[in-house]
Amino acid sequence: MKVLLALLMLFFSPLPARVTAHALDRRYAAAADGNVWFYEAESEESKLFLIPETYYVCVLYAGETYSAVEYLINEAPYKKIVGYCRTDALTFVDFVPERPYLLKQLTVAYTLPAGSGLGDEFSTVERTFVYYGTRYEKGQLYLYVLSEGKFGYIPAEEEPPFERNNDVLAPVGPSDEVVPSSEAGTLSAAEIVIICLVCAAAVVCAVFVIRGGRKEPPAG
Repeated sequence: MKVLLALLMLFFSPLPARVTAHALDRRYAAAADGNVWFYEAESEESKLFLIPETYYVCVLYAGETYSAVEYLINEAPYKKIVGYCRTDALTFVDFVPERPYLLKQLTVAYTLPAGSGLGDEFSTVERTFVYYGTRYEKGQLYLYVLSEGKFGYIPAEEEPPFERNNDVLAPVGPSDEVVPSSEAGTLSAAEIVIICLVCAAAVVCAVFVIRGGRKEPPAG
C-alpha cells in the first residue's frame, strides 16, 4: 500500500515552479530598431539574423543577459524557430501585438546570360523562400531564409521592403517595471492647476490657524 501511494505521489505531483513559470509567463518583445539579433545560442558568435524592425519575438524566458524567444509560426510555408535575443536589446510590451511576426516570402529568379549556348529549357529558374531577417558579412548583404525545410543564407543586393508596425509603445522591463520616458519629469497643465489649488488651500488653513491663535479668550 505504501509503495502504491508513493507511485501516485510521483505521477501526480505538481511540476516544478520554474517550469510552470516558463510555460505561463510568455510575453512579447519588439525589435524597436534594426539592431536586434536573433541568436542560435547564448553567445555573440551564434548570430543568425537581425529581426525585422518593429516586429516581435515571443519571450519564453527573460534572463539577465539573454532571453529565450520564439519567432514566426508553424503554419506552412512558415516555420517557428527558437533561439535567443539579448534582453537589453528588446523592447518588452504588456500587450499582445496584432501583427507580431513579419510573414514574408521572396521569389528569387536566376537568368542565364544571353548567348551562353547552353539551351533555353532552364534559362530562368525561380525559387520561393520564407524570409526571416538580414545580416552583413564582409560588406555583403545576406538574407536568412527557409526553403523546403532547410534554413540558410542567400546573397542580396538590397534588403526586401516591408511594412513597419506602429504599435511599439514605451518599453516595459522583464519584471513588469515600466521604464520612465524622457518626459516623465514634466507636469501637465492640469497637474499644475491642481498643485496650485492645494497650495492655496494650505495657505488659507495656515492663515486661519494663525488668526485663531491670536484670538483672546473671552473674559470670565
